[in-house]
Amino acid sequence: MKAPLAERLRPQTLDEMVGQRHLLAPGRALRRIIESEEIPNLVFYGPSGVGKTTLASIIAKKTNRRFCKLNGTSASTADIKALVSKLDTFEAPDGILLYLDEIQYFNKKQQQTLLDYIERGEIILIASTTENPYFYIHNAILSRSTVFEFKSVSAEEIIPAVERAFAVLEKETGRKITAGDEVLRHIAFSCGGDVRKAMNAAELCVLSTLPENDEYIITPERARELTQKSSMKYDKDGDEHYDILSAFQKSMRGSDPDAALHYLARLLEAGDLPSATRRLMVCACEDVGLAYPMIIPIVKAAVDAALMVGLPEARIPLADAVVLVCNSPKSNSAYLAYDAAAADIRRGETGPIPRTLQNKHYDGEDNPNKGQFYKYPHDFEGHYVPQQYLPDAIKNRRYYLFGDNKNEQAAKEYWQKIKKKPL
Repeated sequence: MKAPLAERLRPQTLDEMVGQRHLLAPGRALRRIIESEEIPNLVFYGPSGVGKTTLASIIAKKTNRRFCKLNGTSASTADIKALVSKLDTFEAPDGILLYLDEIQYFNKKQQQTLLDYIERGEIILIASTTENPYFYIHNAILSRSTVFEFKSVSAEEIIPAVERAFAVLEKETGRKITAGDEVLRHIAFSCGGDVRKAMNAAELCVLSTLPENDEYIITPERARELTQKSSMKYDKDGDEHYDILSAFQKSMRGSDPDAALHYLARLLEAGDLPSATRRLMVCACEDVGLAYPMIIPIVKAAVDAALMVGLPEARIPLADAVVLVCNSPKSNSAYLAYDAAAADIRRGETGPIPRTLQNKHYDGEDNPNKGQFYKYPHDFEGHYVPQQYLPDAIKNRRYYLFGDNKNEQAAKEYWQKIKKKPL
């Protein structure tokens, strides 16, 4: 059975690798470490298809240790023990170089099983993960390793790799393959920075095209048909999901409708309507808030409409709401005020509720000052009367500060007039 094209074209040297120039260009730290042939424990962190496994394979050739590979999705504690049993034998006289792919799927106990051997230098670990290593990898392993972040490969860097893929396929099939610049660029730009995905797309283009006069002619339409979803890197439990949500809200908070619509489209094209609507509602309340209070029911109505009609029509009311949030004045005054109040609660700065506010109308015999003494504000001019509402311990605390927008400044002016003092 023939291996996938991406595997058949896997680079064999550092210079053949696509992308990761920030790590592997001449003179860069990781390249110098690899060329020294004194390999330390390494953690490769980054999205799929950007060269983590390829680089581990290249590094394996630089050492005289036995190279072993495990995948966190399928390996068990028994696999680790079988690997360890090779130490100090003819199979691994100089120790083991272990490449552990998807280490985030190893539980804490499995990771700890490796620790003693890593500590003694019997096992050199190269681990790769698509998730943030500081969340998923045991601290003891991280403290003994150096983390290098891999990045999505740019489309311009992928184009030569796609050309090479078609050239290899042309040689393997024995037929000429014609793929114009539009095809090359579409595959490169649609693969989401994933070189492996680009290789697979090129192979699929050939496999799905009937030869004409002993020639495969790859059309832009065929390339679009096979790559229309390939740029969607999305895992609801992974970093990419939270990165998109973070970018979505920060773009709305930053009043950039173009960016916000881009991230909304990424969420909706992946079918994640619940996350999009939830983050939109949060942003309306947190980031627009009291600067334009009516935005909350307006956005709620748009969200209700979106959930009612479902995708793909849901994009219409949500796009309206996103642009409205972006173009609205911003205020997080109420949000900050609540967080300040909550911080006091967590620190234990509370105290008994003032007697005037308690829900009782009688006093015990031991209370010399009987009576609730609550003043009903509606009985006074302006429907306001000064009295203490906070507990004694924090009676002078100030949480809310008026924002500098028109709505809150109007409220400030009104209450200054009613309360007859600056706020």
